[in-house]
Amino acid sequence: MADIYDITIIGGGPAGMFAGFYSGLRTAKVQIIESLSQLGGQVSALYPEKYVHDVAGFAGIKATDLISHLYTQLKQLPVDVRLNETVTDLIKQSYGYQIVTNRGNYASKAVIVATGVGAFSPRRLAVPGAETLENQHIFYTITDPSRFKDKTVLVAGGGDSAIDTALMLQESAKHVYLMHRRHQFRGMEHSVQLLEKSDVELLTPYLLKEITPIEHHLLLIMKEVKGEQLLQKEVDDVVVNYGFISNNKTIRQWQVQPEQQHRMFMVDRQMRTNEPGIYAIGDGVDYDGKLDLIATAFAEGPMAVSAIMKELYPDRRGPLHSTSMTL
Repeated sequence: MADIYDITIIGGGPAGMFAGFYSGLRTAKVQIIESLSQLGGQVSALYPEKYVHDVAGFAGIKATDLISHLYTQLKQLPVDVRLNETVTDLIKQSYGYQIVTNRGNYASKAVIVATGVGAFSPRRLAVPGAETLENQHIFYTITDPSRFKDKTVLVAGGGDSAIDTALMLQESAKHVYLMHRRHQFRGMEHSVQLLEKSDVELLTPYLLKEITPIEHHLLLIMKEVKGEQLLQKEVDDVVVNYGFISNNKTIRQWQVQPEQQHRMFMVDRQMRTNEPGIYAIGDGVDYDGKLDLIATAFAEGPMAVSAIMKELYPDRRGPLHSTSMTL
């Protein structure tokens, strides 16, 4: 079959993009299918202004810049990229798999699933009236940090995203609060150390209970977790980093169902699922010792691609070292 792909990568986040690039380096006929209108996945959609600190060679790089670098790298090689296209089914065939999307059908010898946790949306505030203030005074993503210049801002959350957001905003905001429902934050140790040395005012352990608009400001009422103390603050804006809600409904409708546990694909050391020819990488996989880092996902892609190429072309000699590969 002349138009059959060696590898189809489902998902165009950082893991899928680098896997596509490495596939091109190995001269595989490869395509990336991404359901969103742009590459970058969750990184582009939810945290475009966040700084990423776990990518080798960068002391810190803005998420949008990381995706831009990955795209520049990717387009050096003949990798087909299909945007706004959702894979609705995988059908086992003699040659590998028929890939069914909302726009057409494709044939592929192997598949790498790099969909992360599937479709996602921010976890929203469960506070009356919050939805009416979205994108006015309450934000779940930051696309323009200058909007918060000289403002008083409360950041809600306790993980890396909340910490990084608070540290970023303190550079231009008038004052930044960081509210978390626990005393301890769940971020990287270095980020927590930076937070403790910063001018960000920590409000722990509190949860937001009431939001009242007053002219161009917000009056916030917070309640102590496992306590009765109430705290009142007046701010200009609230940025919520409570994570996101994922949905793998589309994947669950595929005819071929690789083994999952807790909505994570189970893979071996070469990123193989229990279905022949289907591999999985990135945030949506689990194995012993798995770390949910972009750096880890970058390593998983080449491992999957190498295993596929060895399976498809056993007589072809692969590269021994990175320095032996050329564009």
